[in-house]
Amino acid sequence: MNTDGLVIALVSFVVIGLFHPLVIKGEYYFGTRIWWLFLLAGLAALAASVMVSHLVCSAGLGVLGCTCLWSIGELFHQRKRVERGWFPKGPSHLREQHKPHPNKETKP
Repeated sequence: MNTDGLVIALVSFVVIGLFHPLVIKGEYYFGTRIWWLFLLAGLAALAASVMVSHLVCSAGLGVLGCTCLWSIGELFHQRKRVERGWFPKGPSHLREQHKPHPNKETKP
């Protein structure tokens, strides 16, 4: 009996399930400025997936890499959901509210 497909499906389910709250909490505490961490993690996982000879491990790393890269877009979508009021604003939003916009002139 070959269970590779079942294991890969389970790994995919778990990885995607873990990244859903990771993106929400990441945007809540750090804003969108952590997108590059998802990029580096995704590229590293994809590079590792082509170097690993074991099928299930390679597929798992591929799923992890693609999920990291997909999370970059979800991070920015989460920002829009917060702006629409669908999710609460976190400390990262409070820090950005106090920063003056670089294109706006400040009057003394």
